[in-house]
Amino acid sequence: MKPKIGNLKQIGVVHSPYRERKDAPFQGKHANDESTLEVFEDYEPALLDIDRCSHLIVLYWQDRADRKILRTRTPWGPEIHGVFATRSPNRPNPIGLCVVELLQRDGPFLKVRGMDALEGSPLIDIKPYSSEVDCVQDTVIGWRK
Repeated sequence: MKPKIGNLKQIGVVHSPYRERKDAPFQGKHANDESTLEVFEDYEPALLDIDRCSHLIVLYWQDRADRKILRTRTPWGPEIHGVFATRSPNRPNPIGLCVVELLQRDGPFLKVRGMDALEGSPLIDIKPYSSEVDCVQDTVIGWRK
């Protein structure tokens, strides 16, 4: 029997210059454009001290992904890989993750750089990024050339 998972709560929305998937950068890290994270009023108290963080981990729902796709090609070659071995937005639970630079906070609005989310993507969570905790050196993706 599969364990039951509680319901996700949308905490806000991403405002992005990217309207369609073809407009978004390959990875947020390569994006120089600015986006705005709008946090809903109920969750604004959770932003206390966020302006003291230089970078954030942003989790969002890739609501235009195809959740039925389990295998895919990547930009690295013609080989087929399971989606869990790739960064494809198409997957059973299309949760997007970006490490962004926090440029400014204005109440419930966070101006950031480094997002690859599309305009209107549901915001799921925000966490502070810590290079001490989150950075793993010399990782390997064995199939990538």
